[in-house]
Amino acid sequence: MDNEILKRLYEQYGKELYLYILSMCRNRAVAEDIIQETFLKAILALDERHSNMRAWLYMVARNLCINYLKKVGRETSVDNDKTTENDFVHTLIENERKAALYKVLGRLSYTKREIISLHYFGGLQLNEIAGILKLSRENVRVLNHRAKNELRRYLEEEDL
Repeated sequence: MDNEILKRLYEQYGKELYLYILSMCRNRAVAEDIIQETFLKAILALDERHSNMRAWLYMVARNLCINYLKKVGRETSVDNDKTTENDFVHTLIENERKAALYKVLGRLSYTKREIISLHYFGGLQLNEIAGILKLSRENVRVLNHRAKNELRRYLEEEDL
């Protein structure tokens, strides 16, 4: 892959991809490692003519996150993980409403949180998410709808 293309990909998607990875693994150092490994894999394997480089990067990052979570044995507890956001994430989230949304995202199941993150923070379409998660588009649509309803309920409980 051409260095200029890689540089453009990183400038275009690096920040949003990093936030997605951080939301999945909840560890700043690990997220930095995974994003580096994602772009390393892009250098080694991604064809410049690939039809959707962004979706490919998300798929690689997701797989690396899953591998990390399996390695540390946290995959089963990730659905119940209610840790608070670290200071770094607070500096990236500029207003109080977004911070509250990020907080209640942690209350969603892993899959729903992943769909919301990919769709709203990553800007991916439901059919792209379905391909990344290896689910049907309809299943992703339903889970996205349920996740939004849960988020709405959680925000109402918090009076936000």
